[in-house]
Amino acid sequence: MIGSPEASLAESADLRHGVVVRAYGKFFDVVLDDGTALLCTPKGTLKRERKKTDLIAVGDEVMVAPLDDGEGQIEVVLPRRSVLSRLARHTTDTEQVILANPDQVLFIFSVRDPEPHVRMLDRFLVLAEIRHLPARIGVTKMDLDAPLSADQPSLAHALFGVYEAVYPVHYLSVRTGEGINDLREALAGTITAVAGPSGVGKSSLLNALDPSEHREVGEISAATGKGRHTTIATQLRPLAEYPGTFLADTPGMRALSLRGIPSDEVDECFPELRPYLGTCFYSDCTHLHEPKCTVLAALEEGAIPRERYESYAAMRRGESLD
Repeated sequence: MIGSPEASLAESADLRHGVVVRAYGKFFDVVLDDGTALLCTPKGTLKRERKKTDLIAVGDEVMVAPLDDGEGQIEVVLPRRSVLSRLARHTTDTEQVILANPDQVLFIFSVRDPEPHVRMLDRFLVLAEIRHLPARIGVTKMDLDAPLSADQPSLAHALFGVYEAVYPVHYLSVRTGEGINDLREALAGTITAVAGPSGVGKSSLLNALDPSEHREVGEISAATGKGRHTTIATQLRPLAEYPGTFLADTPGMRALSLRGIPSDEVDECFPELRPYLGTCFYSDCTHLHEPKCTVLAALEEGAIPRERYESYAAMRRGESLD
């Protein structure tokens, strides 16, 4: 930005640096560095920029001209360091930003009520991997955990233990407090996007992580077993106990499309497969059926978890979640 018109504007004494913490329509809540909150709208010339992505998104760093009565005008949107996004509906090249500038992503799934859908978790993880965002997994409602058998003393560990070799997995219970303090420490000093399907206890967890904030807690639909949405838009909230720590509460997502992710890049999004990539007999190996495939060989030897491989194979073949 050095020498650019944006740099000159950003250096103006009349502009203040802030972060967008909420977006609704053409209005944006911006928190300045001194903690002042302003209701802002973008200046007209900004609307001609960023045709293939959101003009302004939650998490964006901006330069604001303060106005009267707690309002302001966004003059500059600073370049994004990272982004959590998906392809906008009915488009092939337009990005829908879930959160700008995240440091990591925390994907929340419950052990019960609703039943966990690990294939959906795998798709969430691919979304993070394609953006080179570190990911964590939070397993909620551990107070509802139960043994499967004498050999499987925990349903949660049977379902999510396969991820522990490649991702930090946090086993959590808001009711008992299990894992809450450790997770809070893991989030300190970061901007973390928190996402997961509806009904998994995301709002309850965020309330437990930061009791100074209160978020409405939803219910499980008895008819469908799916959660009812309580968050309608991404919001960036500070964690009061840890300065510089923000949690981005994102809407519950029941399905996630992988449109826009090339099929031949999906294997790179599975850390378990990476040690074997580039060593197959065929350079364009899909790792589905080819002879002398080192990924398939590792799978047969037990070096790659079968559950994760099957999830990769389904994505590579373009299968839907249902």
